[in-house]
Amino acid sequence: MSTDGSEQVSAQGHHHPQQEKGLASGSVGLLGGTILGISSVAPAYTLTATIGLVAAVAGVKIPIIFIAGFIPMFFAAYAYREFNRVDPDCGTSFTWTTRAFGPYVGWLGGWVAILATIIVLANLAAIGVQFFYQLLGSIFNNPDLGDLWTNKLVNVGTCLAFLAMATAVAYRGITTTEKVQFVLVFFQLAVLLLFAVMAFTQAGGPDDPDGLAFSWDWFNPFTGLTLSAFVAGLGASIFSFWGWDTALTVNEESKDSDKTPGRAALLCVVSILLTYLLVSISALMYAGDGTEGLGLGNEEISDNVFGALAEPVMGSPWSNLLFLAVLASSAASLMTTFLPTTRTMLGMATYRALPARFASIHPRFKTPGFNTIVAGCIAGAFYTALYLVSEAVLTDTILSLGLMICFYYGLTAIGCVWFFRAELFTSFNNVIFKFLLPLVGGLGLWFVFFVTLKDSADPDYDGTGVSIFGLGVVFVLGLGMILLGVVVMLIMRARQPAFFQGKTLNRNTQTLIIPE
Repeated sequence: MSTDGSEQVSAQGHHHPQQEKGLASGSVGLLGGTILGISSVAPAYTLTATIGLVAAVAGVKIPIIFIAGFIPMFFAAYAYREFNRVDPDCGTSFTWTTRAFGPYVGWLGGWVAILATIIVLANLAAIGVQFFYQLLGSIFNNPDLGDLWTNKLVNVGTCLAFLAMATAVAYRGITTTEKVQFVLVFFQLAVLLLFAVMAFTQAGGPDDPDGLAFSWDWFNPFTGLTLSAFVAGLGASIFSFWGWDTALTVNEESKDSDKTPGRAALLCVVSILLTYLLVSISALMYAGDGTEGLGLGNEEISDNVFGALAEPVMGSPWSNLLFLAVLASSAASLMTTFLPTTRTMLGMATYRALPARFASIHPRFKTPGFNTIVAGCIAGAFYTALYLVSEAVLTDTILSLGLMICFYYGLTAIGCVWFFRAELFTSFNNVIFKFLLPLVGGLGLWFVFFVTLKDSADPDYDGTGVSIFGLGVVFVLGLGMILLGVVVMLIMRARQPAFFQGKTLNRNTQTLIIPE
């Protein structure tokens, strides 16, 4: 103990979270953490929303774009793992970047992490609504019922109902969430595997005029791709891996909290990559990358590729399984995506970077109940507002989310290098895992961030031509949300200065000081 009655903790030493927050500790194992991570990434939902986006800019190069998006995310996961080893705190990005770079940078990193997860909640619910009505239309053989999601009032109403249900499940606790996830994750992975096998077996057959023969050139980034197309595809690809850090935001609720979450995150990212490659290659071989009909480059099907491919590839009634898988994927991810956003809020409030109300824990369910309700309400309001402004609501939010994800993952990865700077070259392991991989991952993510920012200022960037103040929607959404954070941060500094003065979470890399 130090003389001022505060606790000091060495960055090198193993320890438990600096401030116990009242969460249910020891309730998530390695498999559970991996499942929560995969569920947050939501492979079935993500593939239907991003394959078309990537195909539109990169054509047949989908496999290499997925691999290129995987690399910086995989490297960043090592930065998270190293941070988690010395400081398993549920504030993750926020706590760690504050310790590395000080309160202002850390606060902004936490803000962007919270906002990105709240926006994606709206996005997940929207895809869920679409597949819910398509599934009903298919089951009852009623095209009008299947198209109900295009009705604005029905769409927004159903979306808000889905968000309310997911909020209720997340509110009730992590073990409820985990049990539901096992079923939903294994089901969606099994159906994706079935889809891939059926697409492979029919590709290039008599009923498949658009099919392509497999080519190793699909894995070559140096042919047939401009830098802008590569980076635009990369933005969507990075979005498609996002969510694995859920495995780390439940670190205070994990068994062996310093080791298990990091392993779960790495396991999650690798299994997601294998799934994406399998499904995207099979879809390319079956549908091709054309801009008409079932071609993956067709703008009319780009925000929902499985909606168009389910029936031709799988036939009836099997196609209903794919609708159900995407619905399950959206539902599963809706529940788990509440975990990182509410735990980051909890971490920020614990260190007095947000109002104290956000630090409260439900006495029975041991969850940040208040935060869960707030996140659900903001997601609903955001979706309703954006749906009324933009027709390409899914594409716009995915591309602007890509910006925000690159910003705070990149910040955390580079924060790792700075935080451990005194010990980077003391061992070969440190050179690789604390220096090289985090640095390459962080710089790669920031490179995508700045190139996307430059390109998305053009209103035609997302193909809609919609502009706000003469700038593209993606640019305004992505940068606007970060700048809004600066304003909120200044308000918080005026109201609760202790955090910004370094009194509750210290920027010194060696010690962390928490007043009693």
